[in-house]
Amino acid sequence: MALVIPVILCGGSGTRLWPLSRSGFPKQFLVLSGDGSSQSLFQQAVERIQTVASSEIQLGPTLVVTGEDHRFLVLDQLRELKRGSKSLDATLLLEPIGRNTAPALSMAAFCAQQLYKDQDPILVITPADQTIQNQTAFTKALQDCIRTVESTSQSIAILGITPTAPETGYGYIQRSGEKDQSNAYVVARFVEKPDSATAKTYLADGAYLWNSGMFVLKASTWLAALKEFRADIADTSNTAWLNKSEDHSGGYGFIRPGKKEFKAIPSESIDYAVIEKCPGSQFPIKMIELDAGWNDLGAWDAVWQVGKQDSSGNVTSGDTLLSNSQNSLVHATSRLVTAVGVENLIIVETADAVLVADRNNSQDVKNIVSQLESQKREEKNLHRKVARPWGWYDSVDEGERFKVKRIQVKPGASLSLQMHHHRAEHWIVVKGVAEITNGDQVIALTENQSTYIPQGQTHRLANRGTEPLEIIEVQSGSYLGEDDIVRFEDTYGRS
Repeated sequence: MALVIPVILCGGSGTRLWPLSRSGFPKQFLVLSGDGSSQSLFQQAVERIQTVASSEIQLGPTLVVTGEDHRFLVLDQLRELKRGSKSLDATLLLEPIGRNTAPALSMAAFCAQQLYKDQDPILVITPADQTIQNQTAFTKALQDCIRTVESTSQSIAILGITPTAPETGYGYIQRSGEKDQSNAYVVARFVEKPDSATAKTYLADGAYLWNSGMFVLKASTWLAALKEFRADIADTSNTAWLNKSEDHSGGYGFIRPGKKEFKAIPSESIDYAVIEKCPGSQFPIKMIELDAGWNDLGAWDAVWQVGKQDSSGNVTSGDTLLSNSQNSLVHATSRLVTAVGVENLIIVETADAVLVADRNNSQDVKNIVSQLESQKREEKNLHRKVARPWGWYDSVDEGERFKVKRIQVKPGASLSLQMHHHRAEHWIVVKGVAEITNGDQVIALTENQSTYIPQGQTHRLANRGTEPLEIIEVQSGSYLGEDDIVRFEDTYGRS
C-alpha cells in the first residue's frame, strides 16, 4: 500500500485579486470559486487530496506550509474541516519569511521523513489557491500520478492541464510519445510563459499542456534531486530544519525551522530549482493529463470565468443591482453596489477600497498594489476588518488623534497583556461579559458598562464566557498605529 502525505503550499499574497485579497488575508483563504461552495480555496485544496485514499493508498497527516503570520487563519479554517467529530489531522510548517516554494517543499520532505522513519512517503504537492470543477477526474489523475511514482525509482509525476485557450499567463509542458499503462506521458521539456503568437502555436500543436504546479514524488526523491541540482538550497534547508522548534496546541503540531538559518536559504521555486532540470536526467519525470475545469484564479478575469454567470454574462456577489450590463463581475462586500450600461468590467467593493478595471486588463491590478506599497498605504496589507487569533477588530472611524474600533473576542480567548506608549483607550461593552485587567485591578464589565485605560497602563481584555464578547474601543493620542504595542504575556506566542 502506498503511503501518501498531502502537502499544501499555502504562501503567497494574491496581489492580482486586490482589494479582496491582501497580504494579511490572501486569496487562498477567500471563498471565490463561484460554484456555491462555502469553503475557501485553501479548504478546497485540503479536501481534494483526501479523495485519493483507497484500498491501495493510505493517507497520512496533511502538511501545511505557511507563513507565521497566517497560522491562525490556517488553524481556524482547518478546524472547520471535520472527519465525523474529529478535526483533520494536520501539522503546520511555519516559515519565518517567504523563500519561495523549493525551501517550502524541502521542509515538508524533512517532516515526512521524520514522521515515517522506516518508510519513504509519497508527497502530493498542491498550491492552496486553485479550483477544480470535476473532482472525479482530478482524483483519478492524482491516483495515476501516485501509481507512476510508486512503480518507478526516483520518478516525479506532474499534472498537466488540457489547454482551452492560447494563454500567455501559464508555463507549458511539452509531452513526448504515447502514454503508458498509468496514463503517463514522458515530459520532453518545460517552457516559460509564451507570447501570444507562440501560445497559439502550442495550442494548435496539441503536445503542450499548462503547468498546474501540482507534483507527486517521494520525499527522498525531492531531497536527492535538490542535492543534485541546487546543493546550496539543499544544504541551507537542512541546516534550517536541524535548528527547528516543535510544539503542539489544540490537536495540531507546529514546526518552526530555525529563523536565522531559514533566512539564509536562497529563494527559488520548485520548477526552477529542480523540476525543469529533470527531463533526461536520472530523475525521470512523467505527466498525467488533467481535464477537470482547472483554474488558478490568477486574476479577476479568472474569477469571472469560473463564476456562475447570468443570462447577460454577469457574475455578482453580495448586495448588487445591475441594469443593461454585460459580461462583468461585480462584488459587493459592505454596501449596495450598482452598475448601469457597463460591459466587460471588474467592480470589487470592500469597506475601505473600490476597484474598477477592464476585464481584459485585470492582470494589471498588481500595478495598483505596487503603488500602494510605494506609498506605504495600509490598504495593501489589511482590510478594515482584521482577523486576529482571539477574534477580530473593525476600524469603523478615525480622525486626527482618535480612532474607533469594534472588537469581538471569541469565547475563552484573550488579548495579550500589553501597554501603549502614545495612546489611551476607552472600552464600552456592547455584548457579553468582559474581564479587564487595568493595571493592578481585574474587573468584570457587562453590557453598557465602560472603563478607561490610561496611556502607558498595562492592560488586557479577556472573554471567560461561552458567548462572543463585543466592545467599542475609542483610542486617543498622538500616534495610533498598530505597532504602538508592548506585549508582556501572550497566549499566541507574540510577546
